[in-house]
Amino acid sequence: MLILATGLALFTVVHLLLGAAPRAAAGLQQRIGASGRKGLIALLSLGGMVLLVMGWRSTEVYGLYAPPAALRIPALLLIAISVYLFVVANRPSAIKRILRHPQLTGLFFWCIGHLALNGDSRSVMLFGWLGAWAVVEMLLISRRDGPWERAPAPPLATDLVTAVVSVVALVTLVWAHPWIAGVAIIPL
Repeated sequence: MLILATGLALFTVVHLLLGAAPRAAAGLQQRIGASGRKGLIALLSLGGMVLLVMGWRSTEVYGLYAPPAALRIPALLLIAISVYLFVVANRPSAIKRILRHPQLTGLFFWCIGHLALNGDSRSVMLFGWLGAWAVVEMLLISRRDGPWERAPAPPLATDLVTAVVSVVALVTLVWAHPWIAGVAIIPL
């Protein structure tokens, strides 16, 4: 559990510092340049992800609660929406007129969905921690960036392409989930 917590801490603290301490981030950028700062953040984030995966695989699992079977379909729908929001974060979309932080909102939905499906200790640590971080990060970014200027809505065709890309991403994740997490989403 310690390796999992260390990976989560490294990944989230690196990102929180950007939102919570923009002057320190700017100072770092001044010293090592924009590419250097991005490279350092990427390296530390990757290190956090490696520790997170190692911790996930090595953590002894014990049950904390039994997820209600009635939440399975709503939780899976929430996770599907989260995949769409992850795709939207990197493309023009009308949803960006409604959500200021689609990727972090998607992460929050992804975490809530997984917490509704998994009641074990490592899932609660991973998804609870990342979900809480997503909320804090949204608040910090909003404070740092000031008033939100909504982007103009793109043509409908752009949103349709985004929906298709999201479906492809979702199907890929469903297919790869047994290898990523060790659990099949759709039992065969």
